[in-house]
Amino acid sequence: DLPTCLLCVCLTGSVYCEEVLPPMFTVPTLPKETAYLYARFNLIEKISTSDFGDIVTLKRIDLTGNKISEIEDGAFSKLTLLEDLNLSENRLVRLPMLPAKLIYFNANNNRLKTSGVKANAFKKMSHLRNLLLADNLLEAVPFIPDSVRILHLQNNNITEVNKDTFCKSNNTYYLRPSLSEVRLDGNPAVLSTYADSFTCMKVLPVGKYR
Repeated sequence: DLPTCLLCVCLTGSVYCEEVLPPMFTVPTLPKETAYLYARFNLIEKISTSDFGDIVTLKRIDLTGNKISEIEDGAFSKLTLLEDLNLSENRLVRLPMLPAKLIYFNANNNRLKTSGVKANAFKKMSHLRNLLLADNLLEAVPFIPDSVRILHLQNNNITEVNKDTFCKSNNTYYLRPSLSEVRLDGNPAVLSTYADSFTCMKVLPVGKYR
């Protein structure tokens, strides 16, 4: 544990490794009881299954502003307590399986295409409130759990939405009371074309209507 805590600042349960010198290219070895990891603005390129394998106490991981282009499947599979995962400002083209208990997930400013986000990527996330996927290359809106309150998809390549994107075409009574902010601005889709796709929502998405 000691080398990491010489490079980083280790406080009870928290590890801070921000803009570390000499440069940090891999996830540091973490003390066993780590709950919060802040390793922003380094040069980390990959997350392996061994990086967090035995740190089951993790609740928050912030890896903003690295150079991560690959995350091995299963890298987060043992993190059953993880609620907050920030992977923004990296180079990801695909998402791995994500922990089911996430409340906050941020992958803004990556290189994600729809082909790199599994159809059921967020399906089992019944606690997810903030889903931030802005400034990527997504061509379609992924499945959005009912629990989501804030959804950011601005500045992607989304060309259309349909009656099942947010609502359910086979259930006219279905409502999404939780969803209070949806951003679709900066996409090719002209939202007025799909007016009956938002009938279950209490707010209209921010976006292009003409």
